[in-house]
Amino acid sequence: MQYISTRGQAPALAFHEAMLTGLARDGGLYVPETIPQMSAGDIRALRGLPYEEVAFRVMRPFIAGSFTDEEFAEDIAKAYAGFGHDARAPLVQLGPNHFLCELFHGPTLAFKDFAMQLIGQLFQRELTRRGSRVTIVGATSGDTGSAAIEAFRGLAAADVFILYPHGRVSEVQRRQMTTPSEANVHALALEGHFDDCQARLKDMFNDHDFRDGVRLAGVNSINWARVLAQVVYYFSAATALGAPEREVSFTVPTGNFGDIFAGYIAKRMGLQIDKLIVATNQNDILHRCLTTGEYVTDEVIPSISPSMDIQVSSNFERLLFDVYDRDGTAVAQLMDELKGQGGFHLSQGALQRLQTDFASGRVSEEETSARIKSAFAHMGELLCPHSAVGVHVAEAHLGDSPMVTLATAHPAKFPAAVEAATGIHPPLPERMKDLYDRSERVTRVDNDLGALEQLIRERIAA
Repeated sequence: MQYISTRGQAPALAFHEAMLTGLARDGGLYVPETIPQMSAGDIRALRGLPYEEVAFRVMRPFIAGSFTDEEFAEDIAKAYAGFGHDARAPLVQLGPNHFLCELFHGPTLAFKDFAMQLIGQLFQRELTRRGSRVTIVGATSGDTGSAAIEAFRGLAAADVFILYPHGRVSEVQRRQMTTPSEANVHALALEGHFDDCQARLKDMFNDHDFRDGVRLAGVNSINWARVLAQVVYYFSAATALGAPEREVSFTVPTGNFGDIFAGYIAKRMGLQIDKLIVATNQNDILHRCLTTGEYVTDEVIPSISPSMDIQVSSNFERLLFDVYDRDGTAVAQLMDELKGQGGFHLSQGALQRLQTDFASGRVSEEETSARIKSAFAHMGELLCPHSAVGVHVAEAHLGDSPMVTLATAHPAKFPAAVEAATGIHPPLPERMKDLYDRSERVTRVDNDLGALEQLIRERIAA
């Protein structure tokens, strides 16, 4: 299996090479050259299997030539051994034909654990085999950073630096990043918002002297391995609800488009998905684009669902590559317009293709709080604000096929918003009950590429 860049000017790589590379050298994102197909019989055979076995069968074709079956199965088992639920991604029924897929039973209580725990194992295996070490830099709106730090803390093969927007993550999210004591992990609070963090990360990858000098690697959702691991729970949920004999729809609260793009890949593989529904908060660039064809950035407005406070959705580039018939030149032009002019306009054909697979909805702050309150009152379910955004949009799109809303984080990660809506302070799981007592270790940094690169060089040389 080979991976190619969405901008068409970087060499094709094997899975393990694309995983370690992260962003392609032409600035594009790696995608599979072809999408493996699963037959109805293959999908039917997933019913009732342990999550780890579903993960092996779904992902195995994408990693061919990079890891043996034994190595891959061992890494999957290690990745999910620390989850707090044996089903890993259990389904809970909210109402007639509406189900919640709980993706928050991992070590940092967010869906990012499904990918990051596996990436940690795969990175360690490949880097040990090479006898080399990398510098991982990530940007986070809250959950990716804590999941990355948890996955890589103490590992011998990597130094990890996580950029997060100062004052724009929840206290639980911040403490999960700032309390680990291992010397190889570094939390950097950047003055700015998430798009600033993401822009500086991309700048580092595009500074080839710095990139090569520190052996830079990335674990943001620009990394294909992140998307791949998230494909699995679409298959596990859909087969539990009757696929392949029955179509299933999914509603996904998303800001960076990676989690719902994983659903698109599942559909391309042959999974019987009816609709993929994008749920956004007031930072609604994806909803506006899917509705009008105009992808135009605006001010990032802080919200009670901070992991979605994003205006530049990196993984949307992967989808554009498909709807523009995998024309890297066309995608590069759109990305140049985005960078230079703050936006671009989709062709009519591209918009129609998007609307064939995707629908969308936008949720205000007031609606989010009201949905948290009503979900607890009528469904007995405490929702984090991101999951509440998803449930609110899903309720407007219920139809004949079962609807699955992805619950992307545990309510205890956002206790202030949940308590304000319900009067209940959601407790942290027992394994994290001392989080507020742990010492924090964080560095405040300016939104300055040169200063960031210098800090990273100094830290890895120390």
